[in-house]
Amino acid sequence: MELEIFDVEHGACALLTCDNKARIMLDCGHNATTGWAPGTHLQSAGVNNLDMLVVTNYDEDHVSGLPDLRASVSIERLWRNSSVTPDILKRLKSEDGMGEGIETLVDMANTYNGDGGFPQLPGVEYEAFHLNYPEFEDENNLSFVVHLKLNSIGFLFPGDLEKKGWETLLSRNAKFRAAVMKTSVLMASHHGRESGVYPELFTKYGCKPYWIVI
Repeated sequence: MELEIFDVEHGACALLTCDNKARIMLDCGHNATTGWAPGTHLQSAGVNNLDMLVVTNYDEDHVSGLPDLRASVSIERLWRNSSVTPDILKRLKSEDGMGEGIETLVDMANTYNGDGGFPQLPGVEYEAFHLNYPEFEDENNLSFVVHLKLNSIGFLFPGDLEKKGWETLLSRNAKFRAAVMKTSVLMASHHGRESGVYPELFTKYGCKPYWIVI
């Protein structure tokens, strides 16, 4: 099993490859400086199929490489915060101007009904947590928070969750509280910005990661 976290500058992209060669990509940003793009990378490695794409946040930097990814490989499943319908997503993003990645995501979300089930992932346990639209209307606090347990090691991908989102999810959801306590590697929310830092995650809710990835 291998988990790769790619340098996509201000953005996010990670790839989990399981022992049975099932592959899940978490977000699909790209690197404008080096020209690295997720679909081109997979193609160059001889990979033409992605079992699942997970989108943790509805901002362009999390999906800027999606046009390249969709053109390069077959994507079998899409996992995201489904309380945000394609029409709502389009409306939310049109307020600030919608990039090509979000446009492609809207099109995909209209095509992929539900999550399409899950691939066989030996050695992997997974959970996802999110707040719902319209209680929350900002993309950051609508982040799709994913916890992966990989051969007993817990990884938490919180998207761009901000203080109010952390506070609400943790206060309402016992399973989420349990997941953060089992987190050994924390991907810093909102790329390490202060707005994504929630000190009570560590002081009150018992999250004690060995590593924080920015």
